[in-house]
Amino acid sequence: MSACTVIGLGEAGAVYATALVEAGHTVTGYDPVAPTTPAGVTRADSAAEACREADVVLVLTGAGAARAVAAECLSAMREETCYADLTSSSPQTMEELGRTPTRALFADVAILGPVPVHGARTPLMVSGPGAELLAELLGGVGAPVEVVDGGPGAAMAHKLLRSVVMKGMASVVVEAVAAGRAAGLEEWIRTQIAGQLAGDGQAVIDRWLTGTPKHAARRAHEMRSTAQFLTDLGVPAEMTEASATAMERMAAEAAQQHVKTPAS
Repeated sequence: MSACTVIGLGEAGAVYATALVEAGHTVTGYDPVAPTTPAGVTRADSAAEACREADVVLVLTGAGAARAVAAECLSAMREETCYADLTSSSPQTMEELGRTPTRALFADVAILGPVPVHGARTPLMVSGPGAELLAELLGGVGAPVEVVDGGPGAAMAHKLLRSVVMKGMASVVVEAVAAGRAAGLEEWIRTQIAGQLAGDGQAVIDRWLTGTPKHAARRAHEMRSTAQFLTDLGVPAEMTEASATAMERMAAEAAQQHVKTPAS
Protein backbone atom coordinates (compact mmCIF):
# COMPACT_ATOMS: atom_id res chain seq x y z
CA MET A 1 0.00 0.00 0.00
CA SER A 2 1.14 3.54 -0.73
CA ALA A 3 1.14 6.82 1.11
CA CYS A 4 -0.91 9.06 -1.16
CA THR A 5 -1.59 12.78 -1.12
CA VAL A 6 -4.45 14.52 -2.90
CA ILE A 7 -4.09 18.27 -3.40
CA GLY A 8 -7.54 19.71 -4.07
CA LEU A 9 -10.48 18.12 -2.29
CA GLY A 10 -13.23 19.43 -4.53
CA GLU A 11 -15.57 17.17 -6.49
CA ALA A 12 -12.92 15.26 -8.46
CA GLY A 13 -10.29 15.27 -5.71
CA ALA A 14 -12.75 13.85 -3.21
CA VAL A 15 -13.62 11.04 -5.62
CA TYR A 16 -10.00 9.93 -6.02
CA ALA A 17 -9.18 10.39 -2.32
CA THR A 18 -12.15 8.21 -1.35
CA ALA A 19 -11.25 5.52 -3.88
CA LEU A 20 -7.66 5.38 -2.61
CA VAL A 21 -8.83 5.07 1.01
CA GLU A 22 -11.20 2.26 0.03
CA ALA A 23 -8.31 0.48 -1.73
CA GLY A 24 -6.36 0.48 1.52
CA HIS A 25 -3.92 3.31 0.88
CA THR A 26 -3.01 5.95 3.45
CA VAL A 27 -4.35 9.26 2.16
CA THR A 28 -3.47 12.80 3.17
CA GLY A 29 -5.32 15.73 1.66
CA TYR A 30 -4.90 19.46 1.38
CA ASP A 31 -7.30 22.13 0.22
CA PRO A 32 -7.45 25.69 1.56
CA VAL A 33 -11.14 26.16 0.79
CA ALA A 34 -13.01 22.83 0.53
CA PRO A 35 -15.45 22.72 3.47
CA THR A 36 -15.33 18.95 4.02
CA THR A 37 -12.74 16.19 4.13
CA PRO A 38 -13.54 12.73 2.72
CA ALA A 39 -13.82 9.97 5.31
CA GLY A 40 -10.50 8.32 6.06
CA VAL A 41 -8.42 11.24 4.73
CA THR A 42 -6.06 13.11 7.05
CA ARG A 43 -6.13 16.80 6.23
CA ALA A 44 -2.80 18.68 6.32
CA ASP A 45 -2.28 22.35 7.09
CA SER A 46 -0.24 23.04 3.93
CA ALA A 47 0.48 21.48 0.57
CA ALA A 48 4.17 21.02 1.43
CA GLU A 49 3.28 19.24 4.68
CA ALA A 50 0.88 16.95 2.82
CA CYS A 51 3.59 15.92 0.35
CA ARG A 52 6.62 15.26 2.57
CA GLU A 53 5.98 11.56 3.24
CA ALA A 54 3.97 10.78 0.12
CA ASP A 55 4.81 8.07 -2.39
CA VAL A 56 2.37 9.59 -4.90
CA VAL A 57 0.87 13.08 -5.05
CA LEU A 58 -2.26 13.73 -7.13
CA VAL A 59 -2.97 17.36 -7.96
CA LEU A 60 -6.64 18.04 -8.72
CA THR A 61 -6.82 21.81 -8.41
CA GLY A 62 -7.85 24.26 -11.10
CA ALA A 63 -5.30 24.72 -13.87
CA GLY A 64 -4.61 28.27 -12.71
CA ALA A 65 -3.05 26.94 -9.49
CA ALA A 66 -0.84 24.31 -11.13
CA ARG A 67 2.40 26.32 -11.08
CA ALA A 68 2.01 27.51 -7.49
CA VAL A 69 1.14 24.03 -6.23
CA ALA A 70 4.09 22.48 -8.07
CA ALA A 71 6.47 25.09 -6.67
CA GLU A 72 5.39 24.26 -3.12
CA CYS A 73 5.11 20.50 -3.42
CA LEU A 74 7.96 19.36 -5.65
CA SER A 75 10.66 20.79 -3.41
CA ALA A 76 9.19 18.95 -0.42
CA MET A 77 8.94 15.51 -2.00
CA ARG A 78 11.26 12.55 -1.56
CA GLU A 79 13.37 10.97 -4.31
CA GLU A 80 11.70 8.65 -6.84
CA THR A 81 8.19 9.51 -5.67
CA CYS A 82 5.49 10.48 -8.19
CA TYR A 83 3.98 13.93 -8.67
CA ALA A 84 0.90 13.60 -10.88
CA ASP A 85 -0.70 16.74 -12.30
CA LEU A 86 -4.36 16.03 -13.21
CA THR A 87 -5.25 19.66 -13.87
CA SER A 88 -6.32 20.78 -17.33
CA SER A 89 -3.14 22.79 -17.86
CA SER A 90 -1.85 23.28 -21.40
CA PRO A 91 0.81 20.95 -22.88
CA GLN A 92 3.27 23.86 -22.65
CA THR A 93 2.59 24.27 -18.93
CA MET A 94 3.01 20.53 -18.36
CA GLU A 95 6.34 20.63 -20.20
CA GLU A 96 7.45 23.58 -18.08
CA LEU A 97 6.48 21.91 -14.82
CA GLY A 98 8.17 18.70 -15.92
CA ARG A 99 11.46 20.60 -16.23
CA THR A 100 11.30 21.77 -12.61
CA PRO A 101 14.41 20.58 -10.72
CA THR A 102 13.10 17.93 -8.34
CA ARG A 103 13.79 14.50 -6.89
CA ALA A 104 10.23 13.42 -7.72
CA LEU A 105 9.02 11.88 -10.98
CA PHE A 106 6.57 14.13 -12.83
CA ALA A 107 3.47 12.68 -14.51
CA ASP A 108 1.18 14.59 -16.88
CA VAL A 109 -2.31 13.09 -16.52
CA ALA A 110 -5.22 13.77 -18.88
CA ILE A 111 -8.71 12.88 -17.62
CA LEU A 112 -10.74 11.58 -20.58
CA GLY A 113 -14.27 11.76 -19.25
CA PRO A 114 -16.55 13.26 -16.59
CA VAL A 115 -15.36 12.19 -13.13
CA PRO A 116 -18.81 12.91 -11.55
CA VAL A 117 -20.26 10.29 -13.92
CA HIS A 118 -17.55 7.60 -13.96
CA GLY A 119 -15.87 8.23 -10.61
CA ALA A 120 -12.36 6.86 -10.13
CA ARG A 121 -12.95 4.55 -13.12
CA THR A 122 -12.80 7.49 -15.54
CA PRO A 123 -10.31 6.70 -18.35
CA LEU A 124 -6.94 8.42 -18.02
CA MET A 125 -3.97 9.07 -20.29
CA VAL A 126 -0.55 9.68 -18.74
CA SER A 127 2.97 10.56 -19.85
CA GLY A 128 6.24 11.55 -18.27
CA PRO A 129 8.77 9.91 -15.91
CA GLY A 130 6.15 9.13 -13.26
CA ALA A 131 3.66 7.60 -15.68
CA GLU A 132 4.17 3.95 -14.76
CA LEU A 133 3.91 4.62 -11.01
CA LEU A 134 0.70 6.58 -11.50
CA ALA A 135 -0.75 3.94 -13.84
CA GLU A 136 -0.10 1.22 -11.28
CA LEU A 137 -1.73 3.19 -8.47
CA LEU A 138 -4.89 4.33 -10.27
CA GLY A 139 -5.19 1.11 -12.26
CA GLY A 140 -5.56 -0.50 -8.85
CA VAL A 141 -8.75 1.49 -8.16
CA GLY A 142 -10.27 0.54 -11.51
CA ALA A 143 -9.18 3.38 -13.78
CA PRO A 144 -8.31 2.43 -17.37
CA VAL A 145 -4.90 4.11 -17.74
CA GLU A 146 -3.09 4.45 -21.07
CA VAL A 147 0.60 5.35 -20.86
CA VAL A 148 1.65 7.30 -23.95
CA ASP A 149 5.12 7.96 -25.32
CA GLY A 150 6.70 11.33 -24.69
CA GLY A 151 7.44 13.51 -21.72
CA PRO A 152 5.21 15.81 -19.72
CA GLY A 153 2.75 17.51 -22.06
CA ALA A 154 2.23 14.51 -24.34
CA ALA A 155 -0.85 13.23 -22.51
CA MET A 156 -2.45 16.67 -22.41
CA ALA A 157 -1.71 17.19 -26.12
CA HIS A 158 -3.68 14.01 -26.86
CA LYS A 159 -6.56 15.21 -24.68
CA LEU A 160 -6.79 18.65 -26.28
CA LEU A 161 -6.79 17.17 -29.79
CA ARG A 162 -9.65 14.93 -28.66
CA SER A 163 -11.40 17.98 -27.23
CA VAL A 164 -11.52 19.60 -30.67
CA VAL A 165 -13.91 16.82 -31.66
CA MET A 166 -15.65 15.98 -28.39
CA LYS A 167 -16.34 19.51 -27.16
CA GLY A 168 -16.82 20.92 -30.65
CA MET A 169 -19.23 18.18 -31.66
CA ALA A 170 -21.12 18.52 -28.40
CA SER A 171 -21.57 22.25 -29.04
CA VAL A 172 -22.77 21.60 -32.60
CA VAL A 173 -25.31 19.03 -31.36
CA VAL A 174 -26.60 21.41 -28.68
CA GLU A 175 -27.04 24.13 -31.31
CA ALA A 176 -28.70 21.81 -33.83
CA VAL A 177 -31.15 20.32 -31.33
CA ALA A 178 -32.05 23.77 -30.00
CA ALA A 179 -32.78 24.85 -33.58
CA GLY A 180 -34.78 21.67 -34.21
CA ARG A 181 -36.83 22.30 -31.10
CA ALA A 182 -37.53 25.88 -32.14
CA ALA A 183 -38.59 24.71 -35.60
CA GLY A 184 -40.79 21.90 -34.26
CA LEU A 185 -38.41 19.27 -35.71
CA GLU A 186 -36.42 18.09 -32.69
CA GLU A 187 -37.03 14.37 -33.13
CA TRP A 188 -36.15 14.56 -36.83
CA ILE A 189 -32.82 16.35 -36.23
CA ARG A 190 -31.98 13.94 -33.40
CA THR A 191 -32.46 11.04 -35.84
CA GLN A 192 -30.23 12.77 -38.42
CA ILE A 193 -27.46 13.27 -35.85
CA ALA A 194 -27.68 9.68 -34.58
CA GLY A 195 -27.42 8.41 -38.16
CA GLN A 196 -24.21 10.37 -38.76
CA LEU A 197 -22.64 9.09 -35.53
CA ALA A 198 -23.42 5.44 -36.34
CA GLY A 199 -21.77 3.14 -38.84
CA ASP A 200 -18.29 3.36 -40.39
CA GLY A 201 -16.60 6.23 -38.60
CA GLN A 202 -13.43 6.16 -40.71
CA ALA A 203 -15.46 6.40 -43.91
CA VAL A 204 -17.31 9.43 -42.54
CA ILE A 205 -14.00 11.10 -41.59
CA ASP A 206 -12.57 10.47 -45.07
CA ARG A 207 -15.71 11.83 -46.69
CA TRP A 208 -15.59 15.00 -44.61
CA LEU A 209 -11.85 15.50 -45.20
CA THR A 210 -12.30 15.16 -48.96
CA GLY A 211 -15.63 16.84 -49.50
CA THR A 212 -15.40 19.84 -47.20
CA PRO A 213 -12.41 21.58 -48.86
CA LYS A 214 -13.61 20.59 -52.35
CA HIS A 215 -17.06 22.12 -51.91
CA ALA A 216 -16.11 24.79 -49.37
CA ALA A 217 -17.39 27.81 -51.31
CA ARG A 218 -20.87 26.37 -51.87
CA ARG A 219 -21.12 25.00 -48.34
CA ALA A 220 -19.99 28.29 -46.81
CA HIS A 221 -22.89 30.05 -48.55
CA GLU A 222 -25.27 27.36 -47.29
CA MET A 223 -23.99 27.78 -43.73
CA ARG A 224 -24.49 31.55 -43.86
CA SER A 225 -28.09 30.89 -44.86
CA THR A 226 -28.34 28.34 -42.05
CA ALA A 227 -27.04 30.87 -39.52
CA GLN A 228 -29.67 33.36 -40.66
CA PHE A 229 -32.35 30.67 -40.29
CA LEU A 230 -31.24 29.98 -36.71
CA THR A 231 -31.25 33.70 -35.97
CA ASP A 232 -34.79 33.95 -37.31
CA LEU A 233 -35.74 31.07 -34.98
CA GLY A 234 -34.24 32.95 -32.05
CA VAL A 235 -31.49 30.35 -31.59
CA PRO A 236 -27.79 31.26 -31.07
CA ALA A 237 -25.73 30.27 -34.12
CA GLU A 238 -22.10 30.50 -32.95
CA MET A 239 -21.09 27.04 -34.23
CA THR A 240 -22.87 27.52 -37.56
CA GLU A 241 -21.22 30.92 -38.04
CA ALA A 242 -17.84 29.41 -37.18
CA SER A 243 -18.37 26.64 -39.75
CA ALA A 244 -19.17 29.21 -42.43
CA THR A 245 -16.04 31.19 -41.57
CA ALA A 246 -13.88 28.05 -41.71
CA MET A 247 -15.30 27.04 -45.09
CA GLU A 248 -14.77 30.54 -46.47
CA ARG A 249 -11.12 30.27 -45.44
CA MET A 250 -10.82 26.86 -47.13
CA ALA A 251 -12.39 28.24 -50.31
CA ALA A 252 -9.99 31.19 -50.33
CA GLU A 253 -7.00 28.89 -49.81
CA ALA A 254 -8.14 26.64 -52.66
CA ALA A 255 -8.54 29.64 -54.97
CA GLN A 256 -5.07 30.89 -54.05
CA GLN A 257 -3.58 27.47 -54.68
CA HIS A 258 -5.27 27.38 -58.09
CA VAL A 259 -3.63 30.70 -58.99
CA LYS A 260 -0.20 29.41 -57.93
CA THR A 261 -0.59 26.19 -59.95
CA PRO A 262 -0.96 27.00 -63.68
CA ALA A 263 -3.03 24.57 -65.72
CA SER A 264 -0.89 22.09 -67.66
